[in-house]
Amino acid sequence: MFNGTDKRYNQYSAHLKNKFGVKVYKITLDAGFSCPNRDGTISTGGCIFCDEGGSFSQSHSKLLSVESQIAEGVKTLSSRFKAQKFMSYFQAYSNTYKPVKELEKIYNSALSNRDIVGLSIGTRPDCVDEEKLNLIAGYKDDYYTWLEYGLQSIHDRTLKWINRGHDFDCFLRAYENTKEKGINVCVHVILGLQETHEEMMQTAQKLAELEVDGVKIHMLCALEGTRLAAMYNRGEIDFMSEDDYVRTVCDFLEYLPPHMTIHRLAGNGLKSELIAPKWLGAKFDCLNKIDRELLRRNSYQGIKS
Repeated sequence: MFNGTDKRYNQYSAHLKNKFGVKVYKITLDAGFSCPNRDGTISTGGCIFCDEGGSFSQSHSKLLSVESQIAEGVKTLSSRFKAQKFMSYFQAYSNTYKPVKELEKIYNSALSNRDIVGLSIGTRPDCVDEEKLNLIAGYKDDYYTWLEYGLQSIHDRTLKWINRGHDFDCFLRAYENTKEKGINVCVHVILGLQETHEEMMQTAQKLAELEVDGVKIHMLCALEGTRLAAMYNRGEIDFMSEDDYVRTVCDFLEYLPPHMTIHRLAGNGLKSELIAPKWLGAKFDCLNKIDRELLRRNSYQGIKS
């Protein structure tokens, strides 16, 4: 139903293939950034779910230069997935949390390979300003350029509970300023944040209202060494079952307009560091169940938009 696939949602990978005509894969990068919610600027604790890798999904060392990470990523993804083009994805920590001159050098180093067609930068809404947005907007004529904002929820009560360090209004200001520059925006949300079903759907409805370009959906999970893992081990929190998560994701997708690209529906962190819920380690099983649930409902992304 979307991009010539049998998917009932606008899968980002299919969108990229349709846009560029070949398989396009993200190369995840760690450029040694920090985060104001971990270094003491806002807090020393960070978000309760964030691990020591800053939500970095790869195991290669941040001691490698960006250029070396790109070269390794191109080699691996070309061999394993037959990828032909790539997007440089700054994933670990808050990737706008440096002075502009340093950012320019770092971003430029990720675009040196001729097969790089896009740039995606993960960050927080409280880590951008006019100067940084102007820098990032300068890449969009030559590269498919995205800013990925960690929002997690539109509810300030939830943001306070996870020790996010900013409120929803902060996100709105950053989002509006980013869209004014013509930069694509992907918003990260987490399901299972001790919210009601209605509250989670309110987040979906607000993203639909804002007409964000893309959404990345995560399941709340406890990773080794996080405050959330300690809470789970003390019996203070439990997590959604896989069946509940599958139904909730499908409900969420139904509110998102069909043009929004869906960058992720399941999976979070390295499997070796996953404490709970254990079912999240079987990512593709979960994705297949989401497909089957949408088919069972005869439903699709945007049916309620």
